[in-house]
Amino acid sequence: MHKPNVTVAAVVQYQDQFLFVEEKDKSLGNLVINQPAGHLELNETLIEACQRELFEETGLQLSPSGFIGTYRHLANNGTDYLRFCFYFKLEELSPLKPNDPDIVRAFWATLAQIEQSVFRSPLVLRCILDSQSRPLIALDYICG
Repeated sequence: MHKPNVTVAAVVQYQDQFLFVEEKDKSLGNLVINQPAGHLELNETLIEACQRELFEETGLQLSPSGFIGTYRHLANNGTDYLRFCFYFKLEELSPLKPNDPDIVRAFWATLAQIEQSVFRSPLVLRCILDSQSRPLIALDYICG
C-alpha cells in the first residue's frame, strides 16, 4: 500500500511580503527557500501541526485565518508528499527566532525579491499564488 508523506505549510503575509525560511536541502546539500513547513506528527491536527512548524521554524505563534488547499508533489528523490497549506495574515511584525537547527534563517520578502530563488519544491510559489488568487477555505471545513 502506498502512503504519501503528510506535510503542512504556512503562507504568512505581512502587507506585500511573505515569510520564508532558508534551509539546506538534505538530498542535494544546497540552500533552498521554503515556507515554514514540516511533517504531521502523531496525535496532531493539521492546524496544530502547521502552528507547531511555524513556531519551530520562525518563533511566531499565530493562528491561521484560512486554508489555501491540498497539494501533491512527487519530489526528485521519489518521495510523494501530500501538503496541506494554511494562510496566516500578520498585522504587526514580530522578531523572527528560528528554533529548528535545520533552518538557516527566516526572512520576509516580496515575490519579486525571491522570484529567482531556488525553492524546496514548486509548491512554495504555487501556494503563495493560490493564496492571492482564490478564496480561502474556512477553517471549520478542516477536520483533524
